[in-house]
Amino acid sequence: MDTAWIQVFVLTLSECVAPAGKTVCQEQVLQMQFVDQAECELALQQLVTLKDGAENVIVYKDKSHCAPSARQQPVYKSLSEANEKLGSSPDWIAPEVAEPPADFTHGSHQERLAALSSCEDVGGVAPCKIGEIIIEGATGQTVEVWHRQQ
Repeated sequence: MDTAWIQVFVLTLSECVAPAGKTVCQEQVLQMQFVDQAECELALQQLVTLKDGAENVIVYKDKSHCAPSARQQPVYKSLSEANEKLGSSPDWIAPEVAEPPADFTHGSHQERLAALSSCEDVGGVAPCKIGEIIIEGATGQTVEVWHRQQ
């Protein structure tokens, strides 16, 4: 496990809360971290709306905002390492891991490469292959080929 600085968005909600039956309130600041700015802005909007409905809370909208920041956090090399380090914690919830979509282009490319002959073997008659590159037939346009002298 390493540590790294990661970008977060800090939601700062500044409010004045009065105990029941009191006319004098005490200022307090609530800060929460979000990975995404849109989620931070949404939470700010919802908290301001919620607090505006309370009789004993005044929200200072000029002092309440979302701002980018950075936090030093543990960084795990893999999900298995995170499970190993955090699995014993009662609050640990393993993230859902979605399988990446299959890359059909890579498979098709590999199949086509296997079916083609090397350009050296067929005297440069297209279609052929040079290593992992497929050379297609001529389009009628002149193409200059440059080689780097070594």
